[in-house]
Amino acid sequence: MRHFRFILALACCLSPPTALAQNMELSDTGELLDSIAAVVNDGVVLTSELKIEIQQIVARLEAQGTQVPPMSQLAPQILERLVIRRIQLQRAERIGMQIPDETLNIALADIAERNGVSLSDLPDMLRREGIDYANYRMEMRDQLIVEQLRQRDVIGSINVTPRELEDYLERQAGRANRNVEFKLSHILISTSANADPENVATAEKRAWEIYERATNGDPFVELAIAYSDGQQALDGGDMGWRKGEELPTLFGDIVPGLEIGQIGEPIRSASGFHLVRLDDRRGAEPIMESQTRARHILITANEILDDEAVQQKLTEIRQQIIDGDSFEAVAKVVSEDPGSAINGGDLGWNGPDMFVPEFQAVCDQLEIDEISEPFRSNFGWHVIQLLERRVHDTTDEVMHQEAMMAIRNSKLNEETELWARRLRDQAFVEYRL
Repeated sequence: MRHFRFILALACCLSPPTALAQNMELSDTGELLDSIAAVVNDGVVLTSELKIEIQQIVARLEAQGTQVPPMSQLAPQILERLVIRRIQLQRAERIGMQIPDETLNIALADIAERNGVSLSDLPDMLRREGIDYANYRMEMRDQLIVEQLRQRDVIGSINVTPRELEDYLERQAGRANRNVEFKLSHILISTSANADPENVATAEKRAWEIYERATNGDPFVELAIAYSDGQQALDGGDMGWRKGEELPTLFGDIVPGLEIGQIGEPIRSASGFHLVRLDDRRGAEPIMESQTRARHILITANEILDDEAVQQKLTEIRQQIIDGDSFEAVAKVVSEDPGSAINGGDLGWNGPDMFVPEFQAVCDQLEIDEISEPFRSNFGWHVIQLLERRVHDTTDEVMHQEAMMAIRNSKLNEETELWARRLRDQAFVEYRL
């Protein structure tokens, strides 16, 4: 169980230095030394780490206008998150997982760009916010490692069977919610994989108590921060926006029926008991795409025909078609593109950037029925005839393309919770506060 016997000691992490000193030792010179908040396998979580994390989270909650829970509730939540992160980083180290400086710099450059500064100016920007750049860089590297580990251990191991894919597509065909997005918040009261019936019953009782408090007006965000064991607990349980087809399987039949602001009753899963609140919903716009339908003839240079000869041959073929020969018939005979020659060179409908740049550039410049001059790409020499243009609703096509990813995403939250809980259950943790 995650309820600690040392809540009062944890609460001192934001107390004045004199109170904090009661949990720390002094050096021979009277300087305050760090202490161990928790032993995690062969590593530790330091009290200084816990204090910094508490300060950052409290500052963020205050900036958001969210009431800060009592320290007796908040501090254990934060310490447990630090313990789990330490376990994850230890696993990553054991399997040799690293983040190169180049990858880290790309991530930091993206953060800098989103804040309107260059990477070289990022340290100054952070310093003005009271953040040490070296620590920030280390924290970002740890985050990237944990995410890479999650990709390896969780996402890579989620299996999607052909039957699941088929069933998913059938459900989506008749589901009105496929073009709807839902903004969700979530509370998890976890249970160990080896929990006995008594512990399961205790967790269920707590879930119903929190449900009653939430439905009676207690802020869901504060309840999530104080009690949730979920990955988003310290973000107030915020799961962000989810497309209808990407709802966690557990919530798929419940969320669409909720009113905005309504909280579903506790749901049992392998990882524990879940509460989900619908914060908002919005209709997704159809996916419209500008497409072209073209046909082409491809001839490649060889030992007999060099580039100049191929270009000349295509020039003559182009003129023959302009003079009345059938493009389709000629393409079937002379085109060396096996995929389209059988169809008279017809490439079907294609969206932007489906072709190599040289081909796409020529296609974009043509008028309807116009035949291009011969040009070269890395595949060989072409002439193109543009047949049609259209703006097409590709919602269904995109749905098919994204079906596999959506099924994976629907399993991701639950699998991540189970993964984190398994790592936690297998670890040795001793709290020292």
